[in-house]
Formats: sequence, structure tokens, C-alpha cells
Amino acid sequence: QLYDALRRFSPSADARLLNSAAGEPGDTMLRSFRLLGAAWLLSASLDVRARADFADIDAEPRHNLEDMRIRQTPNGKAPKYQELLSAAKAIHDDFIVALRRQLHRRPELMYREETTSEVIQSTLESLGVPYKAGWAFNTRQDKGVPGPGGYGVVAELGTGHPPCVALRSDIDALPIRELTEVPFKSTVEGQMHACGHDGHTSMLLGAAAILKANEALLNGTVRLIFQPAEEGGAGAKRMREEGVLTRYPPAQHAFGFHLWPYLPSGVVGGKPGTMLSASDSFTIEISGVGGHAAMPHLTVDPVFAGAQIITSLQGIVSRETSPMSSAVVSVTMFQAGSAKNIIPKGAMLGGTIRSSTTPELNRVRDRVIQTVHGVAAAHGCNATLTFSPDNYPPTVNDPELYEWVKEIAAPASSVGQVQEIEQSMAGEDFAFFGEVIPSVFLALGQGSGQYPDTNYGLHNPRFAIDESVLDTGAALHAHLAFQTLNKLAAEA
Repeated sequence: QLYDALRRFSPSADARLLNSAAGEPGDTMLRSFRLLGAAWLLSASLDVRARADFADIDAEPRHNLEDMRIRQTPNGKAPKYQELLSAAKAIHDDFIVALRRQLHRRPELMYREETTSEVIQSTLESLGVPYKAGWAFNTRQDKGVPGPGGYGVVAELGTGHPPCVALRSDIDALPIRELTEVPFKSTVEGQMHACGHDGHTSMLLGAAAILKANEALLNGTVRLIFQPAEEGGAGAKRMREEGVLTRYPPAQHAFGFHLWPYLPSGVVGGKPGTMLSASDSFTIEISGVGGHAAMPHLTVDPVFAGAQIITSLQGIVSRETSPMSSAVVSVTMFQAGSAKNIIPKGAMLGGTIRSSTTPELNRVRDRVIQTVHGVAAAHGCNATLTFSPDNYPPTVNDPELYEWVKEIAAPASSVGQVQEIEQSMAGEDFAFFGEVIPSVFLALGQGSGQYPDTNYGLHNPRFAIDESVLDTGAALHAHLAFQTLNKLAAEA
């Protein structure tokens, strides 16, 4: 185990030293001591990220506002991106990464992010950033959405007056058992930050530190939104209903990022118009007549009916949707039975539907309902469908604002420009902000990290973050805030 761990951290050119130590004769204890000696000799060649992974993962995040203060800015001018990036790098290990790992070890599901909210609040207090907790209460518990909610946090910096720009991060995790082998892996069985929300939160807290250190340069108000329940709970909609965008001063633009393993690390991506899809989820309860598996003719088999429903649903996309349009119907759950010799009396299916537009999503939804009821009836079963109480609209980047952001964000991208990406069929409740104010959502590339492997897709149990890009996200948040406030002030 020691050899495997050290080998992952070691450059290939130095692997011979470890291989030699591991291959020498002797008992297990002696070989372990030789490996430890080899590790000391290799320590000088280990890269910064690898050394950081040996650090105390329970260390409290630390910061020094003086390290992030930008001292020479022309009157009325916003700091340059490179200056903000330097400020982010000054707090990379001890603050941004430390926070990310603290959050990663304690993932919490939607509307139950109590500890996560406490970490955010205590961090803002340590920075001297005023905030208000108690946002995003769950108003859908009666419709099967679990958790009380109320763990959202909203902070503000600047003048307290218009103009106002909103920066948003999601904070919840997923019901996935983590399979990564990092020393700060999830300590909560069956729960994991497999969509990068721990990284999103630490980037926005990093931006909070940078903005606080340079608050005197803000030409208006920056609203930081730490939003719960993105993973199916429509937390952004709850916060919008509670007035997060309309409270004084009202937010005029909103920005958000998503760590994106489908782009190389450091590349910033996006597209004008629809970037992410409209989405909904469904549950199908099939009722039949159970009995002995040896006498199926005396039963009404819900398993067979369920299998036929799954097959028939695929025709909605393959035979009813134009090849020039985009739609997805995915059945991801099939639960039935408890014994091999019993045909159960019921079965449950679950899944998701996606489309580029809300009208097309509604068409697919109607066809799912018709197909399920028709196929179930054809096999003598009854079927009951329930959909999410809040389907997500598509995430649409305001075209005019996006063209401006594309130029502003170019210095943050490792390729010197914001790379246009394909529309994704993933859903994102940042869309609820984009419905009411001009907004832009960007993808922050983090694929191709060396250790751990950061090419695994979102919602994968081996998903991992290339922590080197967290500086970019923190600096870009701050950069957009400074530039947008100046832009809005000039337009006023």
C-alpha cells in the first residue's frame, strides 16, 4: 500500500528508486523502512500539488487580506485579471484548497446542507464579509422533495447601492459512493461531491476574500449567492422566490461557473444562447398481480410491463423527435421483487427527460405519460406517474452580455480566449436566474489533471477536481464583478 501511494506521487523518472527499494529482499517491515527512505530522497522532485496532498487535511483555512490587496490601480479603473490571479494564488493552498477539501470530506445532499452552510458562514465571518443565512427553504416537502432547506447564504460587498452584480455557487452533493483514492475523500457513506460543487463553493469564497481585500475599489455592490439544492431541488428558484435578485440593490446581471472535465484544465468555455438543457425527472409506479414465478399465467407481471415501457420510451426520441432537435429520455432506475421465485405485485421505474427548449420538454413529457399508460394497460397493469415539482428551464446565456463577457474572460483562459463549446443536455438551475436578468454561465475546464485523474465525467464515483484551476475560478469571479460594476456604472 505504501509503495502504491508513493508511486502515484512520483515522477516516472524517479520510479526506479522506489522499485529498487520495494524489490530488495527482507521482511515487510524492513521493506517499508526502505520505501520511507526512498520517499525522503524523492521529496525534492515531487511537484507542488503532490506535496500539498501530504499536508494536514484537517488544517483550518487561513488567509491574510494584505496578501491580496492590489495597491496600484489607476483612479476609477478595475484591477487587471493577472493582478486578481496573483491574489488568488497567494491563498491557494491555505485557503481555497483547504476549504475545498474540508467541504469534500463532508458532503451533504440537497436541502440538508447544514454543516456546509456553517462552514460558509464561519469563513465569511473570518473575512469580515456581512451575510444573511436562512435562504432556500424547501417548499416542496409535500411533493416528495426531502429536507427542510434554509441553508442558503447570501453575502454582500461594496457600496450597498446600485449597480449590483450577483455571483453564484451551488453547494450540495450527490447520493454517490466515492471511489477516488484521495486522502480527503468523503467521510459520509453513500454521499459525494461528484459534480464539483465543493470546488464551486471554494472558488466563490476565494473571490469573497479577494473582493474584501480590495473592497474600496468596488464601484457598486457584489452579491455572493451560496445556493443549496441544485441537484434536482430547484434551490435557485426557491431563492429567486425569496427575493435574492430583487432585494435592494436589485441584481442587474448574474454569473456562474461549472467545473468541466470535458475541457482541458484552464480552458474557459461557453456559448451564446442555450448552453444547457431543460430537464425534468419522473417516477413510474406499476401495479400488477403477484404470484408464483412458475405460474406466470396466474399473475399480471409488472416486471414484464416495465421492460416493455423502457423499450417503448426510447421511440419518443428515435422515432418522434426531429434529428435536427435535441431530446433525451433516460430510464435510470428499475426496482422490483425480493425473491427469485416470486413475481412481484409492483415495480418502480425512474429517470429523466431533457430537451433544448421548454415547449419541446413539455411535448416529450406528454408523450412519456401517454406511452406509459398505454403500454401498462396493454399488459393488464396500472401505472402512476409523478414528475418533479419544478422542471428546469434551459440555461440561456444572454447573447449580448455573452459577447462582452467573452472578451472580459479571455485572459483567464489558458488558450487566450473563451472557447465555444457544444450545448450540453445537462440541466442547471442557474437557469432560473437567467430567466429574469441577463446572465452568463461559463464552463471552467479541469480535465487532464495528473493526480488524481480528473477526466472522469460529472456524477461519476471517480470524479475528481484539478485543484490548480480553482485560482482561475476565484480570480475570474472577482474580475467579472469589478468589470461588470464599472460597465453598469458607465451605462447608468
